[in-house]
Amino acid sequence: MDLQLAGKLALVSGSTAGIGFAIANALAREGARVIVNGRSDERVRRAIERIRADNPNAQLEPFAADLGGAAGVEEALRRFPEVDVLVNNLGIFEPKPFEEISDAEWLRFFEVNVMSGVRLSRAYLPRMKECNWGRIVFISSESGLQIPAEMIHYGVTKTAQIAVARGIAETCAGTGVTCNAVLPGPTASEGVNDFVGSLAQQAGQTRDQVEKEFFEKARPSSLLKRFATPDEVAAMVVFICSPLSSATNGAALRVDGGVVRSPF
Repeated sequence: MDLQLAGKLALVSGSTAGIGFAIANALAREGARVIVNGRSDERVRRAIERIRADNPNAQLEPFAADLGGAAGVEEALRRFPEVDVLVNNLGIFEPKPFEEISDAEWLRFFEVNVMSGVRLSRAYLPRMKECNWGRIVFISSESGLQIPAEMIHYGVTKTAQIAVARGIAETCAGTGVTCNAVLPGPTASEGVNDFVGSLAQQAGQTRDQVEKEFFEKARPSSLLKRFATPDEVAAMVVFICSPLSSATNGAALRVDGGVVRSPF
């Protein structure tokens, strides 16, 4: 299927690893020109090499900057005054007991997980409306619907992303601009793989044993019964970024492996 993305300029924040990398790679495969973003030149360079190994003709723009802060967003706007597709993927997570989460950590999570997308969307939305076409996607999480007791601050920021995406969509009524949230479930991203590997080492177990136990105890409602791959999440995101998805707007789209029991 031709997703009609050839020639579109897409910015994927935090796209050097995990879900963000998979999205950037899939967009490039569809012919989009992709701005690959990470915090360091080295991580961006390695990501671009990996994408080009898969697609030698990929059209890629390197952009090393921390989009978790206002200065990074200002630099993005200076380098790339307009984009057709914006994927707000940048995010952090950290399991921590609620009683131990400081004010500073709450603010840090909001700054990176919520305000990065708010700033980028605010910067690029006016031009999308002028052109009467654009796509904004927030990579939220099933944790935004089912707040995890082990990282409440993370879950709250993911709920906020769903709300922001819906609010932005309301301002785009009657235009060719859409804004949606995508809610992955447990996914084998770089951070999750490192976390699972650390748990396995501490418990003297294999990674497969830890994964099996996770879905038995922490996410028993999962229908997939395994971590999704970043590519499985990216497939949904890339469709939502395409012109073919014009009737989908203001939605919270779950790619959660059935973890959320509600059918709505």
